[in-house]
Amino acid sequence: MSNELYTYIAIMSAVTLAVKILPLVLIRTEIKNVALRSFLYYVPYVTLAVMTFPAIVYATQSKISGALALAVGIAAAWFGASLFRVAVICCVAVFLSELILI
Repeated sequence: MSNELYTYIAIMSAVTLAVKILPLVLIRTEIKNVALRSFLYYVPYVTLAVMTFPAIVYATQSKISGALALAVGIAAAWFGASLFRVAVICCVAVFLSELILI
């Protein structure tokens, strides 16, 4: 059992290091391709969205209140609310929708 654990840790470490080190080793010049640069620019935002979206929908009692909070949060952000205000508005939307749905 312990040998398997060390094997898993070694494989995970190798994959993590490869993902971080290979781009530094293989790409030594500035990337001039506009499409590739724009793709790399948006990768962190897309990754954050992919990790956050399921948590928004499934963190509530019902998926309806999660979807409602997501819609209200998108609308609040669209109209220029700060991150704190968007979070508060989403929490209030979930609270009120859970009160009404239950």
